[in-house]
Amino acid sequence: MPLVEVVRSGFVEGVHRGSVVVLDAAGAPVAGAGDVTSPIFPRSSSKPMQAVGMLRAGLPLTDPADLALVSASHAGEEFHLARVGALLAGVGLDAEALHCPPDLPIGEAARSAVLRAGGGPTRVQMNCSGKHSGMLLTCLAAGWPLDGYWRPEHPLQQRLTATIEELTGEMAAAVGVDGCGAPVLAVSLTGLARAYLRLVQAEPGTVERTVADAMRAYPELVGGTQADDTRLMRGVPGVLTKVGAEGVVAAAVPGVGAVALKIDDGAGRARMPVLVSALRRLGVEAPVLVEYAQLPLLGGGLPVGAVRATW
Repeated sequence: MPLVEVVRSGFVEGVHRGSVVVLDAAGAPVAGAGDVTSPIFPRSSSKPMQAVGMLRAGLPLTDPADLALVSASHAGEEFHLARVGALLAGVGLDAEALHCPPDLPIGEAARSAVLRAGGGPTRVQMNCSGKHSGMLLTCLAAGWPLDGYWRPEHPLQQRLTATIEELTGEMAAAVGVDGCGAPVLAVSLTGLARAYLRLVQAEPGTVERTVADAMRAYPELVGGTQADDTRLMRGVPGVLTKVGAEGVVAAAVPGVGAVALKIDDGAGRARMPVLVSALRRLGVEAPVLVEYAQLPLLGGGLPVGAVRATW
């Protein structure tokens, strides 16, 4: 279903199709479009659920900032890299223990800084290095082998699978390989939204709430200085949100409801206007949502149109 239109100089030059579900605080669907029951890969929107599974398996992190980084798709800024390095060094490991591939930072400013300095891809700079560091620390705490910690049959990944299935209320329809090399499970958008609602509405002190609180307290570590996740969690009181590759994003506000969506063609530019439209259906308003409701389209460096939700 078309969710977004791209307007240039008054002419609609394209649309982005996709699916979106909106749940109320009780978990009942109140709005939606497209297919919200068939499985999709949530990609990095799975990270909060994986962090819950790591804590349940014994991840020995007491600093909420570290837990936020384990749940992150970080931008590769200096404070991200320093914290990943400290996590590994604290247990006697280095970057070579990480299975995530060498990469440049996903943050434009950080990537440019690396290239200007003559640097290149490294494992720590890869946006999932916090998650992989958490996986290694969990294995050490549980007495599981580090070798093959990313394989679906490893005890760690079996625990994480069980956690995601519990939180979403669904059996995984498929197991894929995410961009970082770790498993990614296929669940529905409805299941994804349900899981986020469970995280933000869990009782204080529970593992689920601990992850949600850590991410909301340290949103710069979850994304980056200018990341969408960071700006939304700073600008919308109580919201927990996490984007995923290929046009996915999920969000939840305690006592209000939850949203999950996917843009079919994977266009990242299309997800925020739809997310704003969905949150407004739950009565959520904030200045940052006004900024994200319509994204500028440039021509010759000047605004000539917009990317905006039609749903």
